[in-house]
Amino acid sequence: MTTPLAYQEHLPAAPEWLNKGDNAWQLTAATLVGLQSMPGLVILYASIVKKKWAVNSAFMALYAFAAVLLCWVLVCYRMAFGEELLPFWGKGAPALGQKFLTKRAIVMETTHRFDNGTVETPAEEPLYPMASLVYFQFTFAAITLILLAGSVLGRMNIKAWMAFVPLWLIFSYTVGAFSLWGGGFLYQWGVIDYSGGYVIHLSSGISGLTAAYWVTNKPSLFIFLHSPIKLCLKSLQGIF
Repeated sequence: MTTPLAYQEHLPAAPEWLNKGDNAWQLTAATLVGLQSMPGLVILYASIVKKKWAVNSAFMALYAFAAVLLCWVLVCYRMAFGEELLPFWGKGAPALGQKFLTKRAIVMETTHRFDNGTVETPAEEPLYPMASLVYFQFTFAAITLILLAGSVLGRMNIKAWMAFVPLWLIFSYTVGAFSLWGGGFLYQWGVIDYSGGYVIHLSSGISGLTAAYWVTNKPSLFIFLHSPIKLCLKSLQGIF
């Protein structure tokens, strides 16, 4: 009986293409973005609304972070950064297999094509594994949904929010991400989004404004009770 690879005496070394410094920074940068969401925006949202909405608002951010993670690895990562299905959408598939996650990362949007569709410059392959790239892009997808949640605090029922998060991620975020960051039609037209201005901030802002308008007719006036505990929470959030 052969011993499984993980239990053999002489384990394989790290792949030749792996740069530990690049990989460490990729993971660090992703974690810093994640900390802005959890616990950063969770604390902020719980501290700026009325007391009766505090738990609901915090849980909306918490749920969005967790639900995006599940949807991201099940189907959404490859819809946003996988092979092209449509000019604005990738082919959805799980990003969970060991073979997929341990191979060298591929940045699909760096592929340049001639007008006739043939490849001019192949995609770049950074010196870290695909798992690091999946995690990195997940944190940006998660914070986009949590930013959107800020527009519907005190307006949307948590059950409605639980249905809204995966639907918006699949049918809105992946479209923008693939079109710009995944090598879709906007990228091929020369549109470049270096810091998420379109994919994250514009999409969450426009969607949040639309959702706040249609979800309820409550006036956009919150009673901010600046009690000592709320001021402490806001100061703590500022750290993140």
